[in-house]
Amino acid sequence: MTEPVNPVLREMRWWHIEPVLELEKDLFPEDAWSRGMFWSDLAHARGPAATRRYLIAVDTAEDDRIVGYAGLAAAGDLADVQTIAVARGHWGTGLGGRLLTELLRAATAFECAEVMLECRIDNVRAQKLYERFGFEAIGFRRGYYQPGNVDALVMRLTDPSRQVPTPVQGTQETENNG
Repeated sequence: MTEPVNPVLREMRWWHIEPVLELEKDLFPEDAWSRGMFWSDLAHARGPAATRRYLIAVDTAEDDRIVGYAGLAAAGDLADVQTIAVARGHWGTGLGGRLLTELLRAATAFECAEVMLECRIDNVRAQKLYERFGFEAIGFRRGYYQPGNVDALVMRLTDPSRQVPTPVQGTQETENNG
């Protein structure tokens, strides 16, 4: 198997919803987000009053196929990681960490002091990623993921700006497509 090309991160727009839904249904068949959930969040992702940041990761070697996505919501000084997903063929490549880094940059830009998230209790891979970034488990939400009735581990990161590496001068990891 050849090594995947390093995907390019771009702003998620409404025309990305359908391919994102395909990946969502593949990765989270029991509790996939709906089209309306993505539309609702993207409605708050642009303009001076934006409170959301959504990204996609595209594999330029595969006709810009979407291989990951992530979203963050901000309210006051609190941000919430809404979703992070990486296509199975890109697991272990660091793409999840790149997406999370961009969400933490957004939380910092929104001037959030804390970032919260829920993670399926059985998703150890994701929990390890969040722990590497300094998130700590603070509780559970029983039966959070439906219809499977799977518990969520609630995690928190204080001061997200401390976990965001400074970009190397002259490089740009993300593209703003819009």
